[in-house]
Amino acid sequence: MATKKKKLLVLTGGGDCPGLNAVIRGIAKRARQEKDWEVYGSIEGFNGVYSKPQEIIKLTRHITSGIHVKGGTILKTTNKANPIKFPVVQPDGSTKYIDRSDELIAKLKALKFDAIINIGGDGSQRISTVLHKKGMPMIGVPKTIDNDLSATDVTFGFQTAVQIATECFDKLVTTAESHHRVMIMEVMGRDAGWIALHTAIAGGAEVCLIPEIPYDISKILKRIEERYRKGRGFVNIVVAEGAKPKKGAAFSQAAEKGSEHVRLGGIAYQLSHQLKAAGCNHEIREAVLGHIQRGGVPLAYDRVIASLFGVKAFELALKGKFGRMVALRNNSITDVSFAEATRDYNFVNKNSFLVSAARGLGISFGD
Repeated sequence: MATKKKKLLVLTGGGDCPGLNAVIRGIAKRARQEKDWEVYGSIEGFNGVYSKPQEIIKLTRHITSGIHVKGGTILKTTNKANPIKFPVVQPDGSTKYIDRSDELIAKLKALKFDAIINIGGDGSQRISTVLHKKGMPMIGVPKTIDNDLSATDVTFGFQTAVQIATECFDKLVTTAESHHRVMIMEVMGRDAGWIALHTAIAGGAEVCLIPEIPYDISKILKRIEERYRKGRGFVNIVVAEGAKPKKGAAFSQAAEKGSEHVRLGGIAYQLSHQLKAAGCNHEIREAVLGHIQRGGVPLAYDRVIASLFGVKAFELALKGKFGRMVALRNNSITDVSFAEATRDYNFVNKNSFLVSAARGLGISFGD
């Protein structure tokens, strides 16, 4: 008599991130070593479960072979499938958010999944927490280029985003020097300045603006003038999308229809206007990297971390250790409770050695 196989569901939610496919592959490859497990994937996060017909695929060897070198996610992703605050467009065009978590749980139980691995950032892990409390066998894998989950030393995708940003910054340095210009490069990170700070140090920026250290435009202007007083100067600035002045808020746009998050971006142009209004007479050019940072082939480092996370996530399922998120701590792969995973946002500590060292390198934070 054939043994009934256990079923595991994998899904990716939120923004795409280099290394997602390596996690999916790691889970699938480890699971194949256990003869009584089958791995499935839900297309576009929980939308695959809600869809009629449902979009759930079996992650066969053929589907997952070689995907670790590819960017994005073969399962696709969305930030508009939060089962707790699910967006429903009303007849008048407005969006109403409803709780569809009980409906989701009923569908998952009907599909008889023995474990669910949710790969995502802070928001995704909060969803996992709610579903786990309602009795679902949830396991989390931390994913974000922003590196803003405090329960893990680093999130996969971050190093690739920094590498891309640094390579772009290097190119802007040469054009800034050639034209004696002020170049402002905007990077992602939402409320955390990790990408901006690492890029500024790696690229040798004169100014780095991050959300954790509100800036004074007069201080930035002073730094710019110091550079130009030495002769035919030039200045390169890295600014995080969530950076804000001491008297003001982060520059944002209205959330897209169906999204619960405001859309950050545009601070590079805002900063340019502020500098000109403050009296900066030097040529200024702006570059917004945007989703360039999220795409493309993941670095070897991120492939390794993501693969290890995938293996660990399956082994948690194998042991029945649910309500846990995989994490990297002190160079070891471990796991933490959802409560710990979502307790604190991973802000840059303005008193850390990283910030202190940046100042020691002559980088101004505009404060």
